[in-house]
Amino acid sequence: MLRAIVGPTALIMLGLVLLLLVAGALATVILAKRIERRFPPIGTFLTVDGVRLHLVDEGPREAPAVLLIHGASSNIRDVLGPARLHLGGRFRLIAIDRPGHGWSERGTGHDTPAGQARLLARALDALGVDKAIIKGHSFGAAVATALAVERPDKVAGLIVSAPATHPWPSGRTNWYNHLARAPVIGWLFTRTLALPAGMQRLAAATRCVFSPNPMPETYLDNTGIALVLTPDRFMHNSTDLTGLHAHVTAYAPRYRDITAPAIIITGDKDGVVSPWIHALPLAKAIPGAELLMVPGVGHKPDYALATLTAAAIEHLSGVPQDLEAVARSETGRIATERSPSPTGCTEPFTPVSNPA
Repeated sequence: MLRAIVGPTALIMLGLVLLLLVAGALATVILAKRIERRFPPIGTFLTVDGVRLHLVDEGPREAPAVLLIHGASSNIRDVLGPARLHLGGRFRLIAIDRPGHGWSERGTGHDTPAGQARLLARALDALGVDKAIIKGHSFGAAVATALAVERPDKVAGLIVSAPATHPWPSGRTNWYNHLARAPVIGWLFTRTLALPAGMQRLAAATRCVFSPNPMPETYLDNTGIALVLTPDRFMHNSTDLTGLHAHVTAYAPRYRDITAPAIIITGDKDGVVSPWIHALPLAKAIPGAELLMVPGVGHKPDYALATLTAAAIEHLSGVPQDLEAVARSETGRIATERSPSPTGCTEPFTPVSNPA
């Protein structure tokens, strides 16, 4: 009966599609288990407002506390790498997987940077941290600035790198994030095709994020970025990114209320988050904020400019640092380390004339 209605060719095509979906679903289950076994939790768990959060809290308890907030498609392994190298033993480092990422539960009410910021602030309360230097990268900067707006009592200083904090012209993100949010189709996509296809592109896409700076050879092995491709984490990440424009549209006018000392670190070759749209307006909005834009740096200044980032954190902790001098020194080093952009990477947005 069905053959008579749709025809033999259509039936063959339908069969092939179903076979592809079944194969993708099996591959997703197998790959997700392998990824989770390879990158298990590395810290402890803390339940805050009914949400089980995965975190690392290390270093002297009497030292200044630094809350490290990771960006999109990421987890605490990413932010801990450079922080431990440059600040370990001298600061109390607190890294928390954002809700729905890494090994933290999502809970309810945490689909926006503001909701996540409030939960992270309550986590600091639960850890007995009076104030902390809040450090956020990319999407994590949207969470960090929201925390500075919502809970200024918890913020000793604010440092953001490659921040995503302002509305951008299209208001959209990558197509696959919008597909993942589509009813029914999104559920199928995240559980059949997203992980196998994503694994094929993971290394190249990550090199583009670092471009034009080289990606550390052990970065993918050390950071567990592949975790984001597992179905639930992929969906939560897509929810974060597709909702970011609405959040920054609402919060951009509130950045002027931030009272904590703030430092913004960015590069002029960021092909992911334009500094002209985000970092520069943020520096103008936050009273007294210091902007450090380093030539030749892409979207990962937390790695490419780890020395400058550490100096900025020390400065906010009360140890004076000549950040402009450090930035100049880093500029010279970066110029010798730049690598050609991998094929297929988005070219950095450059304004016709730099904003005044």
